[in-house]
Amino acid sequence: MNTRFKVVIPARYGSTRLPGKPLLNIAGKPMIAHVCERAQEADADEIIVATDDDRIFQAVGDLGFKAVMTRADHQSGTERIAEVARLCGWADNEVIVNLQGDEPLIPPAYIRDVARALAGQQQAGIATLAARIADPEEIFNPNAVKVVLNKTGYALYFSRAPIPWERDTFSRSGGTPSGTLPYLRHIGMYAYTVDFLNRYCLWDASMLESVESLEQLRILWQGEAIRVEIVDKTPPAGVDTQEDLMRVEQVLRSNH
Repeated sequence: MNTRFKVVIPARYGSTRLPGKPLLNIAGKPMIAHVCERAQEADADEIIVATDDDRIFQAVGDLGFKAVMTRADHQSGTERIAEVARLCGWADNEVIVNLQGDEPLIPPAYIRDVARALAGQQQAGIATLAARIADPEEIFNPNAVKVVLNKTGYALYFSRAPIPWERDTFSRSGGTPSGTLPYLRHIGMYAYTVDFLNRYCLWDASMLESVESLEQLRILWQGEAIRVEIVDKTPPAGVDTQEDLMRVEQVLRSNH
């Protein structure tokens, strides 16, 4: 049985390093068009771009996709998605995948994977992805967020620090992992139920998320479960810089 889900793509015009990022041309079309196409390839029931900018709203419509105008004062993409759910009148049990507007290389299979992970259980209102870390240096890279799971596949904690800390092994080796533990890198793609989104928007920021600068720690702080699906590998990075734009352009042109 196929999992039914919707995809919402938060897209802001403002970007410190790449202003107008969603509308930048990559391989002959705006970046937001590539992201919408990945959602199409994942067989989403509905695809909506959530924006607070008229230029993005117009461009998305011209491309044949649907956009919804949201407020400009949201603190996160999660809050923007919650507004879309309210505006569209979606039921509490609807599954929504949050697909970032600067991820034109995201594998469509991962979009389906995170939706199925949420739909296939009853304990959590949110699911996300992780991949095993192959390069030991990545374990110590604070830009690579690590996650530790319990035996049933739910998150115990997320951190920029190397977790779990192999006390005896690291003290002997100076920081070389033993190879016996499956270190996991968090992949920041989420699926939520509408009911979960409504609860989330009522919560204040937590001390943990402020310290680590990781929004998902607000959820664990509240005592809620996060389902984590392990996928084969970390997907290609999104677009944050001009160099990223050139890299993605090269990949997309070579695929056609």
